[in-house]
Amino acid sequence: MAPAILPPPDPALVAATVKTTLPFRVELSKMAPLAGDASNRRYFRLELAGGPPHTLVLMQLSSPEAFKQSEEAVSGAAPITELPFVNILSHLAKADVAVPALHYYDKAAGLLYLEDLGDVTLAMSSQNATSPDTPDLYRQAVDALVRLHLKASFPADPACLAFGRAFDAPLLMWEFDHFIEYGIEKRAGTALPESDREAIRAEMRKIAGLLADQPRVFTHRDYHSRNLMVQDERLRVIDFQDALMGPASYDLASLLRDSYLSLDEELIDELVVRYLEARAKAGAPLDRLAFMRIFDLTSIQRNLKAAGRFVYILLEKNNDRYIQYVPRTLGYVKRNLEKHRSLHPLRAALARHVPELQ
Repeated sequence: MAPAILPPPDPALVAATVKTTLPFRVELSKMAPLAGDASNRRYFRLELAGGPPHTLVLMQLSSPEAFKQSEEAVSGAAPITELPFVNILSHLAKADVAVPALHYYDKAAGLLYLEDLGDVTLAMSSQNATSPDTPDLYRQAVDALVRLHLKASFPADPACLAFGRAFDAPLLMWEFDHFIEYGIEKRAGTALPESDREAIRAEMRKIAGLLADQPRVFTHRDYHSRNLMVQDERLRVIDFQDALMGPASYDLASLLRDSYLSLDEELIDELVVRYLEARAKAGAPLDRLAFMRIFDLTSIQRNLKAAGRFVYILLEKNNDRYIQYVPRTLGYVKRNLEKHRSLHPLRAALARHVPELQ
């Protein structure tokens, strides 16, 4: 069943807030809905009179609660007492990461009044990786990622929620199991034989263990072409509220093995090297050969999780917008499974149930 659609915010409340509470003298002229994402949040563009600014973006939470505990929260962690979006935004802003400014958070109404970053994503600016500008845009995205990983990771900030949760083995396996449940079983409408399930999970546990053992950095968790906005030739980062500590390869895999577009393999290789060279120059080197392998393993984990999620969104939220990206996403998985001999048992086990991996 599709989730209930949130009623739009009360225009009178929004108009009053704009006029009396924001840090600039403006009035509301118009409130228009914007296309949302896979979450239950809604977004609106507020057109303003008397600016600058001339527009803002209004984020409407799925409920007016100030916070909630994540379904994937670290076991034993202290309860979250602040909205993750606000907490993570504050940390990234202090780390000089290019995030939108938050002008006001109306906790009672569940409304956040944000800087408007426009409508042009990295995907759009690169024309889905077909534009001649694509390499330069992605070099900027990699350079921005290096800054995010280093400046947002060090020093650790215990007040930031991301430092209290991590891509540990249980969470990585939760995401693998999410693919088994939705990307295999519910997609096919039949349960796996127990022997096949255990064979697949045994190989997945090996990958989860390797990834969990990697040194951790602040990880955006969804760093891809639709969560990077291009404004005045500068990249801005959005959708960061699920950040945690994870392997450096995770965000890079999200960016370069993007479900929504395909980058040339030669460009991907160049960008991985660019990431490593930038880290080395900043005094945080990583072993190149080891990282390249971990990058491929991370891509497999990330892409399987994404493919399962797209099926979940179709079946549980009645939203078919993302199911078209499953073949490309599983195509990445097949390429990486073929690339490493040690992964051939996992490919053989998956191929019996996933046509794209045969």
